Amino acid sequence: MKHSFVRFLMVGVINTLVGLSVIYLLIHAAGATYWMATFLGNTVGACVSYVLNRMFTFKSSTPVAGSMIRFIIVILLCYFTAYYAGIQIAKWVFSAILPLSMEFAKDAAVLIGTGLYTVLNYIGQKRFVFNEKNSHGKAGSLTGE
Repeated sequence: MKHSFVRFLMVGVINTLVGLSVIYLLIHAAGATYWMATFLGNTVGACVSYVLNRMFTFKSSTPVAGSMIRFIIVILLCYFTAYYAGIQIAKWVFSAILPLSMEFAKDAAVLIGTGLYTVLNYIGQKRFVFNEKNSHGKAGSLTGE
């Protein structure tokens, strides 16, 4: 598990740089909303993530069609959970503890959401998407058992 997590983090650095670049470009240069920017940025990052995690991180031979569907499910669940929590935590911190500009809260929410997304996404991909047990007609489980 340690080695796949290290590879996952390396891939994560690449797709996070790609995704965050798109997010911040959309927020600050294009005036996109938080949800639009994070969704589009994560979509671009997810495409990079799928290819690199399939080939490099998990070295998976699972069928593409099945793993792609599970990947999309995991990505969407992680996205909505992490970025919703990120915006809620940032709003609370910036309104109750550090009463600064809510513009900073949006940027902080992106970083908080990204951290949560990384942890949830690793667990989902390791246990559900690229788990060889799930590719042989067995329904995927989040525990990998």
